[in-house]
Amino acid sequence: MKLLRYGAPGAEKPGLLDKNGRVRDLSDVVPDIAGSVLEPEGLARLAALDPEGLPLVDGTPQQDLRLGACVGGIGKFVCIGLNYADHAEEAGMPIPEEPIIFNKWTSAVVGPNDAIQVPRGSVKTDWEVELGVVIGKPGAYISEADAMDHVAGFCVINDVSERDFQLNRAGTWDKGKGCDTFGPTGPWLVTRDEIADVNQLDMWLDVDGERMQSGSTATLIFKVPHLVAYCSRFMSLQAGDIISTGTPPGVGMGQSPERYLHGGEVVTLGIAGLGEQRSQVLPAR
Repeated sequence: MKLLRYGAPGAEKPGLLDKNGRVRDLSDVVPDIAGSVLEPEGLARLAALDPEGLPLVDGTPQQDLRLGACVGGIGKFVCIGLNYADHAEEAGMPIPEEPIIFNKWTSAVVGPNDAIQVPRGSVKTDWEVELGVVIGKPGAYISEADAMDHVAGFCVINDVSERDFQLNRAGTWDKGKGCDTFGPTGPWLVTRDEIADVNQLDMWLDVDGERMQSGSTATLIFKVPHLVAYCSRFMSLQAGDIISTGTPPGVGMGQSPERYLHGGEVVTLGIAGLGEQRSQVLPAR
């Protein structure tokens, strides 16, 4: 299934994408694509529905029908740093011996086509296409062998980052990661059963039509089962939490000369089988 949330910001309704690319309304079935709806029993209930019997929503998604973030009520937005060896190299940092964990504040979450707002004082706003892992079955101290049983599905994330805030402002990475609009999420949550091999997904990102990132989840240093198990050692994972798994090379910080977003650009990105995003960048205000 491809689960989504549609409608005006703050008033999104639950839906799913049918085989014809149209949105079907789930409002009479579930309150939101969130929480227990993402647990195995909740997903099984949705999978048993006949999409043709659900109300058809007017409009074309990502054109004249706005999509919100594909998960509502996100409790934790956990991110993994330097999880591609070639990205660590372009950042001038050693390959980590263990996953690097940081956070995006959930106030950063926006829809897949919402604008990215450059924050005040920014000089180095950057882009990062990433695979998002959505937790379904809650747990703590999860074994790697059981980790995928705790995954509801996957989505596209743009881990927008302000490098000066992140690296030069006397604090943790979080300071440059959680600004408002720095977490475009979606367009849809693709349930785990639809992805044959999460370790073989092509991913890309363009700025104003120029290809900047081109990679594959095949080159992840720490794979999804390891990340789920590892994160669960330090925090319990609840349904609707997101783990964003890192980015391949080609970020603005890695360009020569460095290249950043200042406003007016259009960032497009996608992952095979998971959909695409398109965001207008707004200048600082």
